[in-house]
Amino acid sequence: MKKALTAVAAAAFAFAGLTGTASAENEKFVLISHAPDSDSWWNVIKNAIQVAGDQMDVEVEYRNPPTGDLADMARIVEQASATNPDGIIVTIADFNVLQGPVKDAVDKGIPVITINSGTQEQSEKLGALMHVGQPEYDAGFGAGKRAAAAGAKSFVCVNHYITNPASVERCRGFADALGVELGSQMIDSGQDPSEVKNKVSAYLNSHQDVDAVLTLGPNSAHPTLAALRDSGLAGEIMFGTFDLSSEIADAIKAGEIDFAIDQQPYLQGYLPVVILTNYARYGVLPSGHINSGPGFITKDNIAQVEKYAGEYR
Repeated sequence: MKKALTAVAAAAFAFAGLTGTASAENEKFVLISHAPDSDSWWNVIKNAIQVAGDQMDVEVEYRNPPTGDLADMARIVEQASATNPDGIIVTIADFNVLQGPVKDAVDKGIPVITINSGTQEQSEKLGALMHVGQPEYDAGFGAGKRAAAAGAKSFVCVNHYITNPASVERCRGFADALGVELGSQMIDSGQDPSEVKNKVSAYLNSHQDVDAVLTLGPNSAHPTLAALRDSGLAGEIMFGTFDLSSEIADAIKAGEIDFAIDQQPYLQGYLPVVILTNYARYGVLPSGHINSGPGFITKDNIAQVEKYAGEYR
């Protein structure tokens, strides 16, 4: 796995746009995410920056707002910038909230790479070197096309992080692929598992024509699956989700979840560390953004990826 990903990084540098002779050692980078401590999905990215840090012989610190508060995240960006690291890796959870601190870091001469949330256009407006992530609307649209092909016409999108604009784009893409406007089909579920389960159960009870469910990650997928099981709908209603976990993998094998959308978070953590290290040492930089996804995980390919769930996938 490590050799394969190192090859990916090497390929990226094959079309480097800048060259230089400066070299540094013991570089320090900071990755700042919007995720609360309770979001286990980010363990893959934490593992990725550890692997990349060890390979590159650099220090990488992971920081996040414990409760997911974006104002707190903005302060963390400011604090990280004040320490003058060799680079900052940051999610664009909310462009309006984060643009000031991120632009300030760029203006100080700190190289910034954006990952995960946000768009390539937003990344460019911030002055970042590039964006490594998944086009969220396109991913949602691809999921919707699969649902439409299966005959789905009515759906519910369970949004556990509705304050993140990228999450809304996932639901909007899904709706557009089905040819309907996004409205009350998107529910603000919150992140408490019991609350998510109760809200999904209530929606399904009052909208019995629903024939497709989309969740945006394990935080909403796990309790939604429990709600479907309790109602006898697991395996009877089309169910797609973003991201992967061992529980989601088991549900795919059992036919309870039709597909998971894999944005390959390992690459979102690993590649920016490798790229920033080479940029700091040699001045080399890939010439464009990097799409880490989407890919679709189904019964047909789950065996290839499930053993890495929660660590590399």
